[in-house]
Amino acid sequence: MYRMVLNVAAAAVTCFSVAHAETMPLSENLIGLTSPEGQTLLLGSEASNDYFPLSIHFTTQDNPAYCGPATIAMVLNALNVPRPASKMTLGLGMFDQENIFTPAATAVKPAASIVNPPYGMTLDELGGVFAAHDLVVDVVHASDSDLDTFRKTAVSQLRDNDKFILVNYLRKSIGQESGGHISPLGAYDEDSDRILILDVSRYKYPPVWVEAATLFDAMNTVDADNDGNTRGYVSVGH
Repeated sequence: MYRMVLNVAAAAVTCFSVAHAETMPLSENLIGLTSPEGQTLLLGSEASNDYFPLSIHFTTQDNPAYCGPATIAMVLNALNVPRPASKMTLGLGMFDQENIFTPAATAVKPAASIVNPPYGMTLDELGGVFAAHDLVVDVVHASDSDLDTFRKTAVSQLRDNDKFILVNYLRKSIGQESGGHISPLGAYDEDSDRILILDVSRYKYPPVWVEAATLFDAMNTVDADNDGNTRGYVSVGH
């Protein structure tokens, strides 16, 4: 059984390695998933139940403003939310970055507004779109939380097969370029106190392991497009 788990994990990491070849260089504080150290962290992580369903449904954002829709599609599929109707698939299709915008979701955030100034989605809009798909959602601004609470929440969600956690953070605060970004989390390693971000802009950066404190600080930054509130994290489940 252990050997099978190792083989499955190695295969999943290999899927990410193709995208890693052309990505931007990482700062010294980040560990790429496809590096030997990154793979070791995944295999030894204490909380990684979300990694496999998310990696199976991994979605690369369609354009620079679509990190939110890519993350939403990825998580809806990982949660096995009932698929949208389709003439081609008889209702058994997958969510993508277009059909996530049901009438209820569009009432929260129209797709067209994402690619126009101020671009992208805020933390509250992200949570609102998930709620529009009849999921249980908890939106937490970093200013209303703290590192320990975030870490405990992340570990709890990452150990639960039916719950996922997503983060909205400022890239430059973790040593990347440059603005706000949204992606799901895939695993947590206790020994290094690092969290795996499954970055949906894999044409730009690979999935990376970042220290929990660094990620929390990157979330605890003001989002000018969200009435001056801080960024933060969203827990999603049935």
